[in-house]
Amino acid sequence: MIYQLPLQMTGLAAGVLLLASHAFGLFNPSASIRLARDFPRSRLMGTVLLLIATIWSFLLVQDIDLGEFSRLRGIMLIGIVAGAALSWVYVDEFLSVRALGMILLLAAEPLLESSALRVEPSRLILVVLAYAWVVAGLFFVGMPYVLRDAVGAISSDRRVWFSAALGGFLYGTALIFAALFWW
Repeated sequence: MIYQLPLQMTGLAAGVLLLASHAFGLFNPSASIRLARDFPRSRLMGTVLLLIATIWSFLLVQDIDLGEFSRLRGIMLIGIVAGAALSWVYVDEFLSVRALGMILLLAAEPLLESSALRVEPSRLILVVLAYAWVVAGLFFVGMPYVLRDAVGAISSDRRVWFSAALGGFLYGTALIFAALFWW
């Protein structure tokens, strides 16, 4: 196990993250729609998210047991930094979406690890979220225009935007409820 996080703490963190981000979409739709539409091409957000993904990956590879690949740790660490620098320089197109995809892929592992070997059926609330992040992360890294198109479709109608924000808000509420009362 890499992170050793309890299920309750992981569920609370994911629930608060979903609750906060979707509450912004619910209670301030104009600003959140504008932010969501500007996000895919935002160089600043791409830089910040790429830096977070790079630091997270670097610390992860630095600390985990790589088994028979341990002798390649230094090369991997250099590769992470070089890959991030080259991505920042040469991947202008949807850098923020790709970096978000990397973070989603990194963030899914603690969710899955904290719910592993647990018997409560309610843990599946967290597992479903983790796998949704994995699928979204793969699409965002490989086909980043999917997020731009999805934001365009969801933000074209206020009722659809409200429904999506409400769904995320309720899912975050369910996670917090499960973490407080079942885990």
